[in-house]
Amino acid sequence: MLQYHMKDHGFQVNAEYGELQVSGQGEYGYRPYELMVTAIVGCSSLTFKKILEKMRIIFTDIHVTADIERNSDIANRIEKIHLTFIVSSTNATEKELEKVLKLANKNCSMIQSVKNSITMTESIVKT
Repeated sequence: MLQYHMKDHGFQVNAEYGELQVSGQGEYGYRPYELMVTAIVGCSSLTFKKILEKMRIIFTDIHVTADIERNSDIANRIEKIHLTFIVSSTNATEKELEKVLKLANKNCSMIQSVKNSITMTESIVKT
């Protein structure tokens, strides 16, 4: 069970890895939308990496960028997230990487949790 404790400018949680500050003001902690996007990127990129390893696709680096659209008229909610996976690989084809991306999307619990409320799109760039 996670327990959140009120602080002057937000809340603090002591998670397994360590202390996390959450605040609506970036100078006092992580903003809630940053944590949500980070959870989605973290889950999908870790799943993507695991599938690459299982398929024995050689890679030296993975970078992910997240483009976020928010709706200021409806509680500044997250409407769309586009993830770009930049993969350094010598033996992967574009087709293989696209397949891995589809599998990662299907098996990422965070994407599956928000798929009916946030429009998710992904793309691959091979370097």
